[in-house]
Amino acid sequence: MHSAIRSVHFVGICGTAMASTAAAMREKGVQVSGSDQNVYPPMSTFLAERRIEVISGYAEHNLAHKPDLVVIGNAISRGNPEVEAVLERKLRYCSLPELLKEFFIRGKRSLVVSGTHGKTTTTSLLTWVFEHNGLNPSYLIGGIPNNLGQGARFTNSEWFIIEGDEYDTAFFDKRSKFVHYLPEIAIINNLEFDHADIFDNLAAIQRSFSHFIRLIPRNGWLLANGDDPNLAPLLNVSHCPVKRFGFGDHNAVRAFNLTLAPTASEFEIPSFKFHLNLIGEVNVRNALAVVACAKHCGLSNKQIQSAFDTFKGIKRRMEVRGIAGGVTVVDDFGHHPTAIRETLRALRIKYSSQKI
Repeated sequence: MHSAIRSVHFVGICGTAMASTAAAMREKGVQVSGSDQNVYPPMSTFLAERRIEVISGYAEHNLAHKPDLVVIGNAISRGNPEVEAVLERKLRYCSLPELLKEFFIRGKRSLVVSGTHGKTTTTSLLTWVFEHNGLNPSYLIGGIPNNLGQGARFTNSEWFIIEGDEYDTAFFDKRSKFVHYLPEIAIINNLEFDHADIFDNLAAIQRSFSHFIRLIPRNGWLLANGDDPNLAPLLNVSHCPVKRFGFGDHNAVRAFNLTLAPTASEFEIPSFKFHLNLIGEVNVRNALAVVACAKHCGLSNKQIQSAFDTFKGIKRRMEVRGIAGGVTVVDDFGHHPTAIRETLRALRIKYSSQKI
């Protein structure tokens, strides 16, 4: 497939992941173009700096140059003039996750971080542990970690760390995005009913995660939150090793002696105490998943702690924007009641005596 693809057109190119992947395709020597109805900074600047032509608005003539492959973003639906032209002319097309699978992930050691909550934080922290220790991983994250300055990078190292979203792939592929990511290690943080626009109920989400688990090879690893009742029925598999992490004593990787302080958190595993500049119990769980995964990949407790010491968080995750008139403004976003509740719980630890 690769050698035949000399030109690629991205429909919906200004999404963070789409733009980053378009730039990486251009670095591979492929001719890249794209269109979007929302062409504005920072993504328009990012693409312009990389000399990628972006057309504002969707139109059939954007495909006049007959690209070898058209990548269709997951926000694009039937009725889009470029989609209609692609289908009518039988042009070769795929989704972004499919493109990632074939051009960037295949042959690498893919670490996929999934779950309803904490994906971006866990993926960012895991990526920083690898980067800080000189492993130069490729990564794709649905946010911007302050240490890395960008949400995606493609390198020639053996590691690919990716945030595995359960949202659907494209209008023509209703499977979750993460089924395309060839997991060697799959982290599942937790599981709740979410995305009611595409999933009917909790069972539908569980089904999607069970499809994901089915992809892990026998020499791979399923690393799952052992304290989550919604995840428990999915973990009785024999095709790959399963390791549970959490606080309960039935977990293989267990954190104990938690200290949740206003500016940091501490937790212990047998023989080591970790210190984390993130607050709240939910971030201790995220960090525990990172510890388990990084140790499995050959990193030591000291190497992991050294990365934790220098981790600077993620834009729009509990980000303090400033103080005015005695009021501290914190920027964070979430759409799920649990995410909002956990954020408020963490803020209560950080600002124990102030009105929130």
